[in-house]
Amino acid sequence: MSETSKKMSETSKKKSKNNSADLAASRADKKGIGQYILGACLLLYTLFCALPVLLVFIVAFTDEASIRTNGISFFPSAWSLEGMRAVLKYGSRLANSYMVTIFITVVGTLLGLLIMSMYAYAISRPDFRLSKFLSIYLLIPMLFNGGMLSGYLVFCGIYGLKDSLLLLILPLCVSTMNVIILRTYIANSIPAELMEAAKIDGAGEYRTFFQITLPLLKPSLAAVGFMMATAYWNDWQNAMMYISSPEKQPLQMLLVNIQKNLDFLLNNTNVPADAIQAMGGSIPQKSATMATVVVVIAPIMVIYPFFQKYFIKGLTVGSVKG
Repeated sequence: MSETSKKMSETSKKKSKNNSADLAASRADKKGIGQYILGACLLLYTLFCALPVLLVFIVAFTDEASIRTNGISFFPSAWSLEGMRAVLKYGSRLANSYMVTIFITVVGTLLGLLIMSMYAYAISRPDFRLSKFLSIYLLIPMLFNGGMLSGYLVFCGIYGLKDSLLLLILPLCVSTMNVIILRTYIANSIPAELMEAAKIDGAGEYRTFFQITLPLLKPSLAAVGFMMATAYWNDWQNAMMYISSPEKQPLQMLLVNIQKNLDFLLNNTNVPADAIQAMGGSIPQKSATMATVVVVIAPIMVIYPFFQKYFIKGLTVGSVKG
C-alpha cells in the first residue's frame, strides 16, 4: 500500500506540475496577445501624430500651382522650392533671429535650471525651517495670475526693461511644475544618507548641492531642460509685447512678420509689380506658410531624439519600482 500511495502522490505531483505549466503557457499566450494589441494601438497613435508633421514637410516643398489645382496631398503632382525660397529671402534677418532665439534658449534654460534646482533642493530638505512656507509660496503663482497687463506695467513701467532681451528670458525662467518635478526627484531618487554623510564630513549646503545633489539630478534636469528649451524656442507673445527693435526679434516673431507680409501681398491689389517679380513672379501662399513651420520645428525634431531617454526617465520619477 505504501508503494501504491507513493506512486499516486508522484502522479498527482506530475499532474499538478503539468497543469501549472499549461496555466503559465496560457497566461504567456494571453500576455503576448495583449502586447500585440497594445503595440498595434501605439502604432496607430504614432501614425496619427506623425502624419500631420509629414504633411507639413511635403506641402512646404510642393509646387503652389499643384496645391491650387489638386489641393493639399501626401502625393503632390509637382515639387518646388519656391515656398522655402520665399522664407530664406530674408537671409541676414533670419540668421540674426536664429542667433537671438538660440541665445535666449540656452541662457534662459541654464539660468532656469540653476534657480529651480536650488529652490527644489531647499524645499526638499526636511530640516529647513522655511520649506513649508516656500512650498506654499511656490504654488501661489500657479493658482493666481496677474495677467499680461500687470506684467507689462511691472516690467516696462517699474523695471524699465522695455525692448530688452531679459524680458524674453525672465518670464519663463521659473515654473511651478518644473520645481515640483525636481523636488520629487531629489526626495525619491537621491538617498538622504549621502547628504547626511556629507554633512558629517563637514560639507556645507552649497558643497552638498553642487558636488552631490546636482550630479545625481542629471536625468531630471535633462527632462525639465528640454521642456524649458521648447518653451523658449516657441515663445512669441513676450517678443510681441516687449520687443520693438528688429535686430532683437526672435525667430518666432520674425516668422509671424513673414506670414503677415505674405498675407499683405496676397490681399492687397495695389502691390507693385516689382515686389511680385522679386517673389519669383508668384506668391507661394500655402507652401511658404508650411515652410515657416518647417524652419521652426526642424531644430527641435533633430534635438529631441538625443534627450528622449532622459526626458522619459525624468518624468517617470516617483513611479513604483520593482
